[in-house]
Amino acid sequence: MSEKNKIKGVFGMVIIDKPIRQSVYRTRLTQEYALKHYGIYTDVITPQAIIVHWTATKRLQAIFDYFFLESNSNLRCDALNVAAHFLVDRDGSVYRLTAETALNRHTVGYNWCSIGIENVGGVDGKEDLTAEQLTANTELILYLQAKYQTIEYVFGHYQQEKARQITGLYKELVAGYRSLKDDPGPIFMAGLRKRLNSSKIKVL
Repeated sequence: MSEKNKIKGVFGMVIIDKPIRQSVYRTRLTQEYALKHYGIYTDVITPQAIIVHWTATKRLQAIFDYFFLESNSNLRCDALNVAAHFLVDRDGSVYRLTAETALNRHTVGYNWCSIGIENVGGVDGKEDLTAEQLTANTELILYLQAKYQTIEYVFGHYQQEKARQITGLYKELVAGYRSLKDDPGPIFMAGLRKRLNSSKIKVL
């Protein structure tokens, strides 16, 4: 059952808890992934960045179902399934899928230190994220930055190489393991950069 929690002090925003499956098995896979890729045996993070994505799907439930299971045999390199901390629907509804300090597999090189926000949309690479999603992402980022003073950066998945040069956060022990993406597109990130211009957070 979903539980609504109001984020106090940030525009009356509501987060809806919609957890994916958390189990001993997922914890073990996460710890093994972290050890292999980052040299640390852990399933938690100290957030230092927020990475914004799109799902490349039309429906929220489709991507939720994809994230739900602990493992995915179709993924390269490891059995741990991909997941993000938050999922934002087309109407701006915000769903929390995991604990905010859980280590989730969403961006190569940055999972050990980042919170992932997925936005429903981007099918066939079309930059079609909505104004409601832009507002929701802005409010969510402000909430997270206020809660975790360790967060310094926000960047899009497609900006991972730029972030590698600027943030110093990139860490990957598996040689040749990379994943180039185009989400959530420069239009959406430009909107976030404008909205967050007066905040302390650095938007790439």
